[in-house]
Formats: sequence, C-alpha cells, structure tokens
Amino acid sequence: MFTLSEENYLKAIFHLEAISGKGISTNAIARKLDTKASSVTDMIKKLAEKKVLVYKKYQGVSLTDSGRQIAIGVIRKHRLWEVFLVEKLNFSWDEVHDVAEQLEHIKSPKLINELDAFLGFPKMDPHGDPIPDKNGNFHKIEKKLLSTLEENQSGVCVGVNDSSSEFLKYLDRYDISLGKKIQVISKEPFDGSITILINKKEMSISQKISNNIYIQS
Repeated sequence: MFTLSEENYLKAIFHLEAISGKGISTNAIARKLDTKASSVTDMIKKLAEKKVLVYKKYQGVSLTDSGRQIAIGVIRKHRLWEVFLVEKLNFSWDEVHDVAEQLEHIKSPKLINELDAFLGFPKMDPHGDPIPDKNGNFHKIEKKLLSTLEENQSGVCVGVNDSSSEFLKYLDRYDISLGKKIQVISKEPFDGSITILINKKEMSISQKISNNIYIQS
C-alpha cells in the first residue's frame, strides 16, 4: 500500500516523464509539487526502496514499470471522478480538480471499475485528457495547439493544456469549450495574438491563450 503523498509523487513524476522523458531532476519534482528539494530527496529514497522508481546520480529519477502502473491507476481514478462530478453532480469543469485530487486515492479497484462502467467507459475527462482503461492503456487522439493553425484553418476544440480554474473560467466567459468549432481569421506577427471565429462571433485572443487550447482538424 502507498500513502497519499507517495501516490502524488509517482503521479507527478509520470507527468514530468511525459513531457521531458526519463531522468527527472529532484528540482523539477520539487517545482511540480511546490515543496522543498530536501523533502523530495527523502521521498525518493523511500520510493526507491519500494522499487517503484530508480534514482541515478546526475541522471535523475525514472519510474519502474510498477511505479508507472501505480501512477496510471491514480490518474485513471482522478479523471473518472472528474467525469462523474461533471456529468452526474453538475460540477463545472473548473470545479472538479481539487475534489478529484481527494477521490483519486480511494483504494477499491471494484469501485473504480464499476464507476467506469456506470459512466459508459469514457475515453476523455472534461478537460479533454485521455482516461486510461483498467489495463493502463490510453486512448490517443490526434491534436495540435490552436496557435499552430494558419489563417483560414479551423478545427474542433478537444482539450486544454492548462486546466487551472482561472484559465477554465476565462474560457467559460467567452463560451469556449470542448466540441466547439474554432476558425482562425487572422494572426498578428508582432505579438502572436490571433483573431478567431467561434459561436458565429469574432474575438481576439492572446498567444498564451492559443498555446493552451488543443484543436483537432
């Protein structure tokens, strides 16, 4: 059995590996979890003893196969609970993360498998992130950032790169959500801002915004 804190570490390392590959530094983990590097070092020793990660000096931390499966299991629970909260309890997509952070540590495999079946085996959470199945397999879709589209190109919003409450509330204010068609009208070379057409309305968004919206053409 693993503690809540240990599971959070494994999940954080999994996400970091997905971005930069194996060999994650203790400083990167500390930044991800907003904690001290010394605390990370202590936890790495504990997790290495449990054989869920490997630490090599100057090469960083890598998850073992068992560590990766534990991390995927936590992510699976988190994303299924987000779907449940939005679809069945009327939470908005900017409200679910913190609640799912608590629910993801429930240990009952039967509960999670039954939850998955109850929800109809969803492939994506409310933010467009893939939900691993009970065998740890992720459903993959082709997607790219809105910022990479050229003028007159369009696509459907399928996810967000930033799932913070502040960003999701920003999208809600302008009625930008999953499933909405977005067309690029023009791009400003000076600052990277773009004018888009969505919901039959034109609006200008910053490069920071377009770098956090995923599109499927």
